[in-house]
Amino acid sequence: MKVAYILNTYPSPSQSFIRREMRALERRGVTVKRFAMRPFDGDLPDPSDREEKRATEYVLAKGMAAMVFAVFVMGLRGPVRIYKALFLALQASRNSEAGLFKHLIYFFEAAYVARRIEELRIDRMHAHFGTNSATVAMLVSEISGKPFSFTVHGPEEFDKPAAIALPLKLRKADFAVAISSFGRSQLCRLVEYRYWPRIKVVHCGIEPHHYESARPMPSTRPIQLVNIGRFVEQKGQLILIEAMALVTKRGVDARLVLVGDGPMRLPLERAIARSGLGDRITLTGWLDEAGVRREIEASHALALPSFAEGLPMVVMEAMVTGRPAIATWIAGVPELVQDGRTGWLVPAGNPEELAEAITQLATCADDKLRRMGSTARARVLMRHNIDIEAAKLAEHFAQRPRTQPS
Repeated sequence: MKVAYILNTYPSPSQSFIRREMRALERRGVTVKRFAMRPFDGDLPDPSDREEKRATEYVLAKGMAAMVFAVFVMGLRGPVRIYKALFLALQASRNSEAGLFKHLIYFFEAAYVARRIEELRIDRMHAHFGTNSATVAMLVSEISGKPFSFTVHGPEEFDKPAAIALPLKLRKADFAVAISSFGRSQLCRLVEYRYWPRIKVVHCGIEPHHYESARPMPSTRPIQLVNIGRFVEQKGQLILIEAMALVTKRGVDARLVLVGDGPMRLPLERAIARSGLGDRITLTGWLDEAGVRREIEASHALALPSFAEGLPMVVMEAMVTGRPAIATWIAGVPELVQDGRTGWLVPAGNPEELAEAITQLATCADDKLRRMGSTARARVLMRHNIDIEAAKLAEHFAQRPRTQPS
């Protein structure tokens, strides 16, 4: 089977889960061709991401002439399909935040990809995220007659389903994937009951062969926490700074490492300075996978104070390393983190509750922390093995398509 993955910006440091999924499919004998609209414009510290960049075909880099030519070629081969795809682009643009002009660009991008998948004899398309990559995949399907599917992660797609025409995409897709049961429930809200069987759950996953053993938790104190992710409002790092200030006032000796970068970096740096926590909190910037793993192994727990999430990969990476998590009780997180068994769950946006969880962690007996870490590791290995999850996805790909563009 040959599958085209259609992505928007790829690869980026926060998208290792896509790379793992594609490579797991390839280990199963599925041929995966990578198409992305544009490359990530920042640094790629991980060598695997640089390899992915070399393996990816970038559509916008081909230029407008190539896309216009593709519209002409595909129009000659299937004039009805090309007009239907154009109409579908116009339909998707209604009430869309992207607007008509961008949807016309998506139409031209789709024509180019449709021409390429014909040349490469690709069987079907799959997109990650329900935003513009899924729009392009839907239009490619309309032009080519090949089925498409897409994975929805959240939370952005759930915040604005009408603005990204998500119900339309769910109806047009051969099937859609949610990464958690919570995510599936949110997609079921958007379409009629008869479409619900098309909405599948396939988890993101870790590669167990990279985690054959877990390094013992640090036996020394102070307690060290690690937070990993983009510095954006929804990740809630500013609340974590508040919680660190509260536990420090209580006399709890704790340290925090923030791994990542983003538009909230300057506000975070200012909050750290205001709180007088410069000697307790370190910002590393983006790290490669080995660097992330080193920071997790040097910690006693992961802290994830997010306001909105899908099902975070960093929680899986921490848990498989034998570290419990302090996370917010939102979205799909409680499907992974079990309060009192594999970590602590706290209300989102509440620095006092977060500080209390950090205090409990700091006063927790070492043997109990180790048991929580071992339980966390076993749970991730059972639920989030990427080879098992990719096998589920490959099985869905292999089914006779339920929908075909007319």
